[in-house]
Amino acid sequence: MRSTHFMFAASATLLAVLSLDACKVGPTDRGPAPSPPATLGPSPQLPKPDEQTIPIVQVAEAKGWPPGMKPQAPAGVTVTAFASGLTHPRWLYTLPNGDVLVAETNAPERPEDGKGIKGKVMKKMQAKAGAAVPSPNRITLLRDANGDGVAELKTEFLSGLNSPFGMALIGNDLYVANTDAILKFRYTLGATRINGRGTQLTDLPGGPLNHHWTKNIIASKNGDQIYATVGSNSNVAENGMEAEEGRAAIWEVDVATGEKRIYATGIRNPNGMAWEPENDQLWTVANERDELGDDLVPDYLTSVRQGGFYGWPYSYYGQHVDPRVERQRPDLVSKALPPDYALGAHVAALGLVYSGGNALPEAMKNGMFIGEHGSWNREVPAGYKVVFVPFTGGKPNGMPLDVLTGFVSTRGEAWGRPVGVALDRRGALLVADDVGNTIWRAAVPGKETREKVAER
Repeated sequence: MRSTHFMFAASATLLAVLSLDACKVGPTDRGPAPSPPATLGPSPQLPKPDEQTIPIVQVAEAKGWPPGMKPQAPAGVTVTAFASGLTHPRWLYTLPNGDVLVAETNAPERPEDGKGIKGKVMKKMQAKAGAAVPSPNRITLLRDANGDGVAELKTEFLSGLNSPFGMALIGNDLYVANTDAILKFRYTLGATRINGRGTQLTDLPGGPLNHHWTKNIIASKNGDQIYATVGSNSNVAENGMEAEEGRAAIWEVDVATGEKRIYATGIRNPNGMAWEPENDQLWTVANERDELGDDLVPDYLTSVRQGGFYGWPYSYYGQHVDPRVERQRPDLVSKALPPDYALGAHVAALGLVYSGGNALPEAMKNGMFIGEHGSWNREVPAGYKVVFVPFTGGKPNGMPLDVLTGFVSTRGEAWGRPVGVALDRRGALLVADDVGNTIWRAAVPGKETREKVAER
C-alpha cells in the first residue's frame, strides 16, 4: 500500500513539474513589481526561509519590442537605439577611441546540465525567456563616428569564439573571456576586425556541466592582473562540491605569466565588476540562491576583499545557514562576510559599471549602474530594469533609483531584458538588451560631451 501511494505521489509530482504552466503560481498578466523596501540596502531584513518542494516558476515570455516602443527613463533623459538588429547581445565594452564592442553570445553545449525533471523545467523556462537561441559566438564592433548617438557602423570584429562574455583592453592586447578560457588578441586602435585565433592566457572552469557559463573579466588599475568571475555549477551544491572546484569565485590572473589564484570565494554567481575610484576597490554584483521564497535570498552588490569568503553554499547573506546543503561547514560559515548592499531577491543582477563622468541626471553622478535581467523564481516578477545605487565615501548610500524600466508589458510580456551596461565616450549609458536585440542609449541632452569618435 505504501509503495502504491508513493508511486502515485511521485507520478503526480512528475506531471506537475514537467509542465511549466503547472509550476506558475503567480499572475501571468502583469509586469514586475518593486522589491519590498525592507529587502534592499545595506541592512536588509531577511524573511524566514520558505523552501519550495516544487520551484515557483514565473517567467516573462520573450516577445521583442512593438514598433515605436522603447524603455522608459526619468524625466529629462532621452532613450534611443544605439544599435539594433543584433543577435542576443549580452555584454558591452567601450574602447578608448569610442568604438563599442558587444558580445553576441549564449550558453555553450552543456550535455550534463539540465538533466532530470528540474532540468527539463529549466530548459522550458529558458526557451520562454528567449535564452535558448544558439550562441552567435562573436563580438561585434559598433561605431558612432559622427557623434549623433547612433552607430553607423556595425561589423563583425571577432568570430569563432566559444560563448564569449567579458572583454578587457590592456595596452595593445584585447582579452576576451570565453566560457572556458581567457584569450589574448593583438589590437590596433581603430581596427574594425581582428583575424586569427588569439593565444590562451589561462583556462577557466568549464566542462560538460558548466551551469553558470558566463565569465566576465576586468583589468587591474596597473594592467598587471585580470580578475575573472566564475559562477557555481548548481543552486546549493546539489551536484556535490567536487563539481564546484574553482567555482563560485573570482580569480586573479597574472597577465605576464597566465598564472592564477582564487581571489575571493563563496559568491554563487558573480557577473559584473567595476572599480570604485575613491578607494580603488573592486566591486561585483552576484545572483544568490533560489527556492527559499519570493524575498530570499537577495541578489547583491558588494566590495570584494582579497581572500574573502561570502558564504555560498553553506550560508547566505553572511552567516545565515542554508540547511539544504548536505555537508555543513561551520568553520567556513563563521568567516562568511555579509555583502555590502542588497538589491532584492531574484532580480538577476548582471551588468555593473561605475558612474564616473556620465551624462545622466545629477542624482546619478556618483555610484553604480546595474542591469537587472529579471526573476524566474518569484511569484510576482522583480527586476527587469536598470537601476542606480548612489555612493558616498566609496560606499552605497541610499535606495536604488530606477534608470530604465518598461522592459515588460503590463500583460507580462518581455519586450526586452537588460544585461550588460557601459558608458560610451560621451558619457551616455549603454544597455545591452538580449530579448530586444538592441543596444539602448540613455543620456540627458546637453550633458553629453560633443567629441566625435576618432578613427585612431
